Amino acid sequence: MGNRWPRRLRRGVYTVGTALSLSLASSLIPQVAEVPAGWARSQMAIAQDIEEQTNIEVYRQASPAVVAIDAGTGTGSGSIVTPDGLILTNAHVVGTSPTARVRLADGREFTGDVVGFASNRVDLAAIQLRGNPRNLPTIDIAPMGAVQVGQRAFAIGNPFGLEGTFTVGIVSRIDPDRGLIQTDAAINPGNSGGPLLGSDGRLIGVNTSIFTTERSGGNIGIGFAIPVEEVETFIAEVNNGTALPTASVAGNRGGQPPVAIALNESVSGQLNTDSDVLADGSFFDAYVFAGQRGQRIEIEMVSQDLDAYLIVLSEDSDSLYLEDDDSAGDLNARVMATLPADGDYIILANSFGRGEQGRYSLRLSEVGSGPTTATPSVPPTGEAILQERGLLAQGDAIAPDGTLYDEFTFDGEAGQLVTITLVSPEFDTYLAVVDSGGNLVAENDDISPSDTNSEVTFTLPMSGPYLVIVNGYSQSDQGTYILTIR
Repeated sequence: MGNRWPRRLRRGVYTVGTALSLSLASSLIPQVAEVPAGWARSQMAIAQDIEEQTNIEVYRQASPAVVAIDAGTGTGSGSIVTPDGLILTNAHVVGTSPTARVRLADGREFTGDVVGFASNRVDLAAIQLRGNPRNLPTIDIAPMGAVQVGQRAFAIGNPFGLEGTFTVGIVSRIDPDRGLIQTDAAINPGNSGGPLLGSDGRLIGVNTSIFTTERSGGNIGIGFAIPVEEVETFIAEVNNGTALPTASVAGNRGGQPPVAIALNESVSGQLNTDSDVLADGSFFDAYVFAGQRGQRIEIEMVSQDLDAYLIVLSEDSDSLYLEDDDSAGDLNARVMATLPADGDYIILANSFGRGEQGRYSLRLSEVGSGPTTATPSVPPTGEAILQERGLLAQGDAIAPDGTLYDEFTFDGEAGQLVTITLVSPEFDTYLAVVDSGGNLVAENDDISPSDTNSEVTFTLPMSGPYLVIVNGYSQSDQGTYILTIR
């Protein structure tokens, strides 16, 4: 069970100012005020009511312009973006069909002509409705650069044939280099091509793919959308007649069953047009292994043919999500993690670039002899970036949830693999890491159910300063601690 403060920080709630516009001149996080012990439930109810009203208004505004698409070999969703019936959807929804049947939210049906596909393997297509419709409802497109990690995200689509389904989450991550928005808003088969919306009802992305498995068949909390930068480029191509006549992306969009891999096993694979495809047009192969809580694992992907990229996540929840590009040297990838729970974990052997193909080797190793239940001793300094002995006590800064916290900073380089450990014999620790843009990049409560110390291992997404927050789980947590960054 986790302290909720970092999630509040990520969403920009309860802070004075905006967590996404932090300045290093004073502090990496905004000043926060102590929450009175009897913080009013009525205020919570008001906040919940505001969220509920936002949900209702976003759906009311956008849903009339969300359509169901049936192209014969593929089905999905789309967004009407002009009053005369230009519809934005995914290339993989329409496939090779030159036409599609389009059903509006009000029940009207049209035949539409597929009028273009995006270039550079971007999974976008456009459909123009026949019959010269006029004054159709439309979805406005958000300006470029407006999307922020932590903002609320809303998806509307037709999963499993259930038209007009509405789901809510947040923008979990933005990868501008790979043209991806990651969200935990539930995106299921049939949502493909539908809009990802901001709180103002404007389109911030086009939903395109999810992480799923044949065993689950549905969303597991990790979905991807194509950002507005790609959308605007494509619409311009459609308008000026330079959109491609056929799709530039090949491959599968969901659901090849993952291949089982055992601990301390190496496998060889090949990324090609038979592999699955992410929203950015990169190929991936999926693997699955059974892990135990507290188990320490290392995964390495090596290739002479492509720029290796690793993604590791828990199958049944969002309790673990890690990714890496070049931590194994050259263009090879490596991820190390302490597993948070018993269960199955998914490895995606991916490439950094769109459409890269080639052979690779993948190795899954257990670090140490197996799951640990013992409380760790003081971690060795080794080549520590920072090691601090501190005291969490009255007089320290107070978080919005009433817990005490201390702050530490360190500088890092993009692609650097960092392990941060917080150990205390006196209180239940909580650890969070924030980048200079105010984005929460890592957090941990307990290394395992029997170990209340905290540890995160992750690859730094960018060069620059990072803030480490040393926190207690409850308001009563105080005592000595050791923080090690290595």
